[in-house]
Amino acid sequence: MTDAIDLYYWPTPNGWKISIALEEMGLPYDLHLIDITAGDQFDPEFLKIAPNNRMPAITDPNGPDGAPISIFESGAILQYLARKTGRFCGATERERIAVDQWLMWQMGGVGPMAGQAHHFLLYAPLMDPPQDLPYAKGRYRAEVGRLYGVLDRQLADREFVAGDFYSIADMAIWPWAHLWKRQEQDISDKPHFARWVETVGQRDAVQRGRALALEKRGGVQVSKDAQGLLFKSK
Repeated sequence: MTDAIDLYYWPTPNGWKISIALEEMGLPYDLHLIDITAGDQFDPEFLKIAPNNRMPAITDPNGPDGAPISIFESGAILQYLARKTGRFCGATERERIAVDQWLMWQMGGVGPMAGQAHHFLLYAPLMDPPQDLPYAKGRYRAEVGRLYGVLDRQLADREFVAGDFYSIADMAIWPWAHLWKRQEQDISDKPHFARWVETVGQRDAVQRGRALALEKRGGVQVSKDAQGLLFKSK
């Protein structure tokens, strides 16, 4: 039996990518909560695993050649798990290329832009002192909308992002995309996007991964101490 993977996690879109993948792949895992509002991401022991002080991260006791390996960055983790199991990464080289490019699209576009939209639309106005910045709000709201337009067009003639097969690209994009209301998006003109969000969200493994430690997820109102830990620049 495969030894359990150690999952370092907090219930956020980036965390959900990996909890969903582990559930989809049927891999056993032990959960280690990294409370980013309490500063757990700066613990020296965690930094040995994730030197960029960000979760998620994993440690697989059965890594390459049977030796343990620790991995940070959600995209790298998804690629590793897909290779490890031989699942959700495409059956041909063309399919693998399609998966990789849409995974990179999420890592370089949807994640950063939607994350900034969350920050400036939801968190910054509640900071002490408030940072209600119309330009930043409009900038990131519009860029998220542009990206979801790209995704809607991609999904017009295929069931999933990389083709007619479900992949780690879908697992990477969905945790951010299903929060479109928080990003103040109007998807009435994006029927393919809306269909895909619903289809992926109905998967049992997605629901289990999304629900992992969900009770720990707070609202947009966080303490000044937590703001300092979440939004510190160093």
